[in-house]
Amino acid sequence: MLSNNVIKIITSLGSKKYRQKYNLFVVEGVKNIGEVIKSSIKVKELFITQDFWPETTSIKKTFIDEKDLKKISFLTTPNVGLALCELPDNPSLEIFEGLALALDDIRDPGNLGTIVRLADWFGIEHILCTKESVDLYNPKVIMSTMGSFSRVNVHYIDLVDYLSAYQGNIFGTFMEGESIYENQLPQEGILVMGNEANGISKAIENLTTHKISIPFFGVKENTESLNVAVATSVILGEFKSQLTRMK
Repeated sequence: MLSNNVIKIITSLGSKKYRQKYNLFVVEGVKNIGEVIKSSIKVKELFITQDFWPETTSIKKTFIDEKDLKKISFLTTPNVGLALCELPDNPSLEIFEGLALALDDIRDPGNLGTIVRLADWFGIEHILCTKESVDLYNPKVIMSTMGSFSRVNVHYIDLVDYLSAYQGNIFGTFMEGESIYENQLPQEGILVMGNEANGISKAIENLTTHKISIPFFGVKENTESLNVAVATSVILGEFKSQLTRMK
């Protein structure tokens, strides 16, 4: 059985405050756990109902029953086990080539997790987040990334300061922007995606060099806007499509 202290510590990791206090975060799901085991992130302990990773002998494994797993899981339906991992050092923000993503106050964990997964899929190595954006190591974010969190560099910075000093293209997504399908998209720069409710802030809007948009093709204009993760997928797909056509 798990001690009350262990249960208390693990369940407290739903809060950023306690993730930072204990320098720990939680990874759940067979795929996510498998990915973090393969990564450079240190797994402190596995709490598992069955061993899907018998070849992994250097990590402490604590076998628990489903009842105990439910006590520590952040999922409605717990899945096999939970990995307790040490928070990695903040990645260095080096000069990058190609395209990077910037997120202006993304608050929904599912959106951030999906965007990290999209970045991994489309070969985007860096995501720049405002400090107010949802934390990458939120359990719901980690679950939504399906392991991609271990391969994409997510930076929490003063985005206005960074973009003010940046010398390249800054693409901002706006309803009144130019259609991504009717313009040649430069393949170097930073693509900014805005907050779910308010879009891109005025301070960052003033720093954009290219205002772009996804045109509406529907017959009835009942859809107000696209979900930010969906919009990110569409825009990254067009960027990469144009890059392919140029080769």
